[in-house]
Amino acid sequence: MKHLSAALVGLTLWVAPLAAQEATIEDVITGQLQAFRDRDVDAAWQYASPTIKRIFRTPETFGGMVRNGYPMVWDNADARFLDQQATGGRTRQEVQIKGPDGLFYILDYQMVMTPEGWQIDAVQVIPAPDMMS
Repeated sequence: MKHLSAALVGLTLWVAPLAAQEATIEDVITGQLQAFRDRDVDAAWQYASPTIKRIFRTPETFGGMVRNGYPMVWDNADARFLDQQATGGRTRQEVQIKGPDGLFYILDYQMVMTPEGWQIDAVQVIPAPDMMS
């Protein structure tokens, strides 16, 4: 029985990283958006790339930046995935989300593949084009 338990633990440790690598870009972004809606900054932090983690150093600092600088991400709703483009070692994913002000925003997520799978390396708000009447 001890050997079976050890084998199951070993299999779990081997499969968990594999499952993380199989998460799609959409899964990662959706997971982080849900974590922000749940106010679970620690969970949202897990989707951030090593570069983001070096810059912000703690989940709390990261969460404060998102809360203050990206209110449409902090209080997001109705995410829709748009264009995706691979360039070099990054993949860019455009996402339309509804912010707390009821407006829709297009965000450009820059994604990187790491040993843990896809992670979010940067997010930029794409400015809306000037509308002429």
